[in-house]
Amino acid sequence: MNSTLATPWTPVNAAEPDAGPPSTAGLDAWPPQVPGVIHGYVATEDPESLRTQRRLAELGFLPGETVRIVARGWLRRSPVAVRVGQSTFALRAHEAALLRVHAAEATR
Repeated sequence: MNSTLATPWTPVNAAEPDAGPPSTAGLDAWPPQVPGVIHGYVATEDPESLRTQRRLAELGFLPGETVRIVARGWLRRSPVAVRVGQSTFALRAHEAALLRVHAAEATR
């Protein structure tokens, strides 16, 4: 059995200069109630993180999707309630940190 996981998305390395818009941040650090757009995933080689990224993708956390933090836990700011589409999910802070988000463009 092949132990490597294929990723259906392009990982984003935050250290790279062209990793995305300058306002790109981890979803764990995103301000509450501010719409953001998923830019991609943090580049990682850790098998557990790759499995988590795959699970997030299966739930609908895909590049281009609009997300919004609805609430945060009061203890250690985890879990994070995140709205994507018409669904709300509770993510642990380390799971939210795997997603890179940038500001949603203002509608005209």
